Amino acid sequence: MNYLLTGATGELGTYALGYLKEQVGLDNIVALARTEEKAAALRDQGVEVRIADFGDYASLIPAFKGIDRMLFVSSQPGGAVSRGEQHKNVVHAAKETGVSFIAYTSFPRGSVSNSPLAQDHILTEQLIAESQIPHTFLRNNWYLENETDTLNAAAAGHPFTYSAGEGKTGWALKREFAEAAVNVLTGKAAAPEILELSGTPITYAALAEALKSASGKEFDVVAMNDADYETVLSNNGVPEPVIGFILMIQNDIRNGELDVTSTDFETTLGKPLTPIVEALKEFLQE
Repeated sequence: MNYLLTGATGELGTYALGYLKEQVGLDNIVALARTEEKAAALRDQGVEVRIADFGDYASLIPAFKGIDRMLFVSSQPGGAVSRGEQHKNVVHAAKETGVSFIAYTSFPRGSVSNSPLAQDHILTEQLIAESQIPHTFLRNNWYLENETDTLNAAAAGHPFTYSAGEGKTGWALKREFAEAAVNVLTGKAAAPEILELSGTPITYAALAEALKSASGKEFDVVAMNDADYETVLSNNGVPEPVIGFILMIQNDIRNGELDVTSTDFETTLGKPLTPIVEALKEFLQE
C-alpha cells in the first residue's frame, strides 16, 4: 500500500509525515514537493519524494502513479494558478492514475459555509464527489497556531485584542489535526464522507483566560470593533493584505462560521483532545 502526502514540507504535512512513519513505515510513503530544494530535507530522512506542482497537471500524472491512498492537503490561495484550478488538477490526476482514496483537508461546515475562505473548498469537495473516488472530507476547524501573534504578544504582557465579539472557534493544536488525518488515511480510524474536526468552541475572551492560566501572566483583554482593530494591527506593522485577511476571519468567527460542535475529532483520534490550557502550554514551549 502506497500513501501519498501532499504539502509534506509545510507545518501540517511535517506533523502528518511523522505520524505516517509511525503507522506504515518509510517504505510505504511518498511525499510530494514542488522543488528539489524543498525535497532535499525529506530525502535526507529517507523519504521517497516526487516533484510536482498542483498548477502543472502534466507533472502530477507521474507523481501519482502507483499511489493507493492520498492525503490531499489544500494549497494556499493567491498563487499564479488559482487554488480552484490547482485542486481541479489534483482531483483529475488522481482519477486518471487510479488513486483509490482521498482524505482532503477542507473547511468547517462545508457547503453551508458563507465564509469567503470556504468557497474553494466547496468546489473541491464537489470535484472529489463527482470523481467517484472514495474519500473523506476533513473539515478542519482553526489551528491554535493561527493565533501565534496574538498569543505571543499577550504572553509577553501586551493587550490581547480581537474584534470577533462573542463568536466561538473550535481551536486545537495543528499536530492533532495531522494525527486525525493520518488515522483516516491509514484506516486506523473510520473514514466517513465527512468529519467535522473541531475542538470545543470557545470565545476569544475564554481563550484569553486560558492563556493567562497557561502562561501565568496577566494582560488586558480588549474587545474592539473592526475599525479600531484595524488601526491596532496597522500600528503594529501588519501589512495591509494581512490585515484584510485577519478582519475577514474575525468576521467569520463573529458570524458563527467556526462555531462547530462535534465529537468527530476525539472519535478519530481515539482519545480526548488536549485541554485548551494544556494546549496553550505546549504552544508556548515551542
